[in-house]
Amino acid sequence: MDSMASAPTMTKHQTLGLTDKEAKTSPRTVGRKATITKEELFQATLNLIGPQKSISSLSLREVAREAGIAPNSFYRHFRDIDELTIELINRAGLVLRQIIREARLRATKQERIIRTSVEIFLQQLDADEGYLSLLLREGYTGSISYKQAVEQQLKFFQQELQEDLIRIEALNHSKMAHPEIVAIGITQLVFNMGAKIIDLPLKERRRTAEQTMLMIRMILEGARCLDQDHRSKNNT
Repeated sequence: MDSMASAPTMTKHQTLGLTDKEAKTSPRTVGRKATITKEELFQATLNLIGPQKSISSLSLREVAREAGIAPNSFYRHFRDIDELTIELINRAGLVLRQIIREARLRATKQERIIRTSVEIFLQQLDADEGYLSLLLREGYTGSISYKQAVEQQLKFFQQELQEDLIRIEALNHSKMAHPEIVAIGITQLVFNMGAKIIDLPLKERRRTAEQTMLMIRMILEGARCLDQDHRSKNNT
């Protein structure tokens, strides 16, 4: 078994664009602020949600209190909680794609791409920033608008995976049928895995992850066989 892929190390405040000095100051300890940034509102929201609490259950006043501002200050950046949530989902998708993209670009074989993507996915389940758990939770239990925002992020993941698959196939002098459908299947499979294992102990996570990687290899081999069959029929 390959060793766990090394994801670029990014602390919670780095991914949100906060300086070390800003990160060391908890919004709840400084009283109400005269001004606040979007990043600080995002962080306040992430502080409040968790396995048992989703954004849909939060009130504007809760977020404002966590951020250390008067409720009216919230409206300087967002119309309501829904607008904040959708922008936070977009931010989460962007950060996660950057982390996965940088790791996958170092891959030169299909097996490495598979393991790298799944291993980083597992790492992000427990990452401090909580972006992956946010996408999983709101994608399956959020409102219609939240689910649509998550679905849009999944489409971005699918497009980037499709490009990577084509790139690796070319490097290995091979080809697969319908890489766009392969990318959709793999992305949905991995995200479904994440939703299933998010509350499981580490040992059970590893077992499910290994099964998922085997399923992905089956999808890839099937796509290659379909391409070979198609070319054989065209040559007869």
